Amino acid sequence: MSPIAVSGPELNLGTEEAYVVLARPKIDPTQPGVIAAARDAGVSPEEFAGPGDVWTLMYDADGDGDGFELPGARDTEADAFAEQVQQALAAAEPFTVEAGNFLRLDARPVGADWTVTAHVTPPEDEEGGAAARTLELGALPVSDLLAELEQFRRELA
Repeated sequence: MSPIAVSGPELNLGTEEAYVVLARPKIDPTQPGVIAAARDAGVSPEEFAGPGDVWTLMYDADGDGDGFELPGARDTEADAFAEQVQQALAAAEPFTVEAGNFLRLDARPVGADWTVTAHVTPPEDEEGGAAARTLELGALPVSDLLAELEQFRRELA
């Protein structure tokens, strides 16, 4: 089967070893891979692709990752979170920024980098009962963080 391309705004913070991703995935139901997968699943391509308006939070630390949907989350909330992180980075002081009750970032400057810790709290009604997690995202270059935030906000606009 051919790979399925996913688009949509995505804020990726961290490294290959530890990261959090806030995303609103969108899948084009006309892709050949989607059509084939939908046929195999016995559903329409549109149903298989989903609505493309549901935010998700994915996270991983050393190969132990998970994720969950954020029904009801809106683009304006994601943009406000990104803007708060941008402003906090510009202030160059340790900060804490929250995205609802599911993600909190604690960060402090270390030279030209920022040491970032993510606190992930799945919704209480999340199936599978994923537990809250704390992920040390490592020392991230401020220029990379600012570029990622700016790209994310452009994708939302």
